[in-house]
Amino acid sequence: MHMLPTEHGEAPILQGLWESVRAGQEEILLSPYLPASYAFLTHVLLCAPFLALDALGSVCQRVRSWRVSAGSGPPPPLRRWLDCFWRVLYRYLTTVLPATALLHGLRGPARLPLLAPSCPQLFVEVFACLLLFDTLFFIWHVTMHRFPRLYRSTHQQHHLHRVTFALAAQDSSAAELLSLLLLALSSAWVVGCHPLSEAFFHMVNSWLAVEDHCGYDLPWALHRLLPCLGGAPCHQAHHTLHSVNYAPYFTHWDLLFGTYRAPVRTSCPA
Repeated sequence: MHMLPTEHGEAPILQGLWESVRAGQEEILLSPYLPASYAFLTHVLLCAPFLALDALGSVCQRVRSWRVSAGSGPPPPLRRWLDCFWRVLYRYLTTVLPATALLHGLRGPARLPLLAPSCPQLFVEVFACLLLFDTLFFIWHVTMHRFPRLYRSTHQQHHLHRVTFALAAQDSSAAELLSLLLLALSSAWVVGCHPLSEAFFHMVNSWLAVEDHCGYDLPWALHRLLPCLGGAPCHQAHHTLHSVNYAPYFTHWDLLFGTYRAPVRTSCPA
């Protein structure tokens, strides 16, 4: 495969991947329907391991012992997953997909760069997007909780899940789903991401949201490896108490504003 050189005369490590993605796919990559479709499909696929865990949890005590709310009963049944899936799909098809396609069209034509980002560039851009999205979501989340009318019309649907599961990360009103996708797209736009960095950001963003809502305090979860993340135990505390742990991923804003509540962690078997 032909590698395009950078301005320093070396091809980025990710150039081959980027050329494979671009090859004959520019129409798809520039499609106004891509952002919403990618968000929905990525979310559903990343939920699959937790669907398997929930199925195992109905027969395996060890899996149930990993649950954040170990005393809340068995994991959600398949029927609850299916009901949630159809609700989310309906809101994407009727609101999120047409709205984001319209906004994409208003931005005008775009062109894909020939060069892939370097690995350090990709890491910095993805991390910057996560920090910015975390900040914007914290502000929006607090606002939704502080104004009762806004809470009832936009955010209350999401809080019907007192005990969360992975797919429920996007079981929200159509207005909230659209607002969260716009916050993510705006974060990438403000940072000025390379399209490959943006795709990685949206994937990591989806994984963190799924992990936050999965209902499991797994030994290998990211919040156990990175102490700056709140993870599922912190977010479960938000769904239980409503007035704490507003930030989606990182803990610094809640610590700064006094809304952080340390969760009672489960004891994970070795």
